[in-house]
Amino acid sequence: MKPIFDETVLNILNERLLALENYFEADFLFYYGPIYESLEKPFRDALEELNESAPARERLCIILNTPGGSAESVEKLVKITRFHYNEVYFIIPDSAYSAGTIFCMSGDRIYMDYSSSLGPIDPQVFNGTNWVPALGYLDKVKEIIDKSNNGTVSDVEVLMLSNLDLALLKRHEQARDLTITLLKDWLVKYKFKNWSTHSSTGKPVKLSEKTKRAADIARDLGNNNLWHSHGRSIGIDALTTILRLKIDDYSDDADLRKLVRSYNDLICQYVARTKKQSFLHTRKFS
Repeated sequence: MKPIFDETVLNILNERLLALENYFEADFLFYYGPIYESLEKPFRDALEELNESAPARERLCIILNTPGGSAESVEKLVKITRFHYNEVYFIIPDSAYSAGTIFCMSGDRIYMDYSSSLGPIDPQVFNGTNWVPALGYLDKVKEIIDKSNNGTVSDVEVLMLSNLDLALLKRHEQARDLTITLLKDWLVKYKFKNWSTHSSTGKPVKLSEKTKRAADIARDLGNNNLWHSHGRSIGIDALTTILRLKIDDYSDDADLRKLVRSYNDLICQYVARTKKQSFLHTRKFS
């Protein structure tokens, strides 16, 4: 049995979640925390439970707060999500970095306001002790190799390169390549599926054009020289101007902003008070 305070908070959260579900005419899932293999089963169970309850809906909205995690786990979550729902929206009240950004690119729509942010798509790889960003590792290796080619490499850098774990280096390369492949596939299949004409000319959009735009977005999101930091915040302005990615901006929609924040902020406070590392919530699962 839950403590009275916790039960009261969860009842309020359920009421606010119901208001969001009515607004979007969709099922809702909230997730706070990193994205690793341990999330896959509870995520699957939560969606199965939602899908079995009335009313049956074909649209899912995911409110996501995450520092990132594993690209492989994101791929599994997308497979689970798309098995149950034909349409998926992501709502980012605060931030979804790294693997969280990759996850968002599998959505039909992405909702953000002026304070929301995504991040560079730098997948994390477990090195036996910690999860480390793959692109930073690969960029450093490339830097040393380039110095070696032009004769400016130091003895210390040569030693560093000779001590590299080649198997781990390969895993970093595979994580990078998987991320790019997933983004290109998901953007074309889901985010761009209703992009039929060019807004500037009115001409039909070709599949090759969708594929190129997806490749450009994947390239730029993974460009450390552009963002300079694994934890860099990428807001609506950069997403829409630099990446030319369509974002549903609810900054000026007072009603929707209130619905999202009243739910998200309370649940984040609850998570902080209970010191949980992660928290998953639906109207049927918490």
